[in-house]
Amino acid sequence: MADLVRIIPYDPAWPEEFEAEKARLKPVLAPWLADEIHHVGSTSVPGLAAKPVIDILAEVHSLEESRAAIEPLHEQLSYWWAPYQEERMNWFCKPSPEHRTHHLHLVVPGSEAWHEELAFRDALRAEPETARAYEELKRRLAHEHLHDREAYTVAKTEFVESVLARVLTDEA
Repeated sequence: MADLVRIIPYDPAWPEEFEAEKARLKPVLAPWLADEIHHVGSTSVPGLAAKPVIDILAEVHSLEESRAAIEPLHEQLSYWWAPYQEERMNWFCKPSPEHRTHHLHLVVPGSEAWHEELAFRDALRAEPETARAYEELKRRLAHEHLHDREAYTVAKTEFVESVLARVLTDEA
């Protein structure tokens, strides 16, 4: 049985949890890392209520080469790989697909996925009114899609795309 979609108040321990996981990931991902490992997603935005899942973006040299990390990530850190948006990222969850405490996205620096994830996080951090609107939407959608994580995610797409359209245009 998959976890329910639930939004909880911001936990000030989330950045520490990210840093601890980053320290565990670095040696395992070392052969494929191109640069940084970033805290992304709602748990990376101070004060923002979120699903209690730490989202992590790791910059890798190539998606194809980094697929070799699937086995070590699973064996050493209990990450499960899933064929989700394979053209954009290598996606993992931990400790199981049914119960998730962490999501890991292996992406190429400068790629569309890299730009979008960092730009959305940065917009939420810099714009309290956008973060508040996003939190209200997430709370409503979590209630509507309590038992369907995928429907919850899809239902947020229009909001995320509107923020990205604005902030990525501003950057250009």
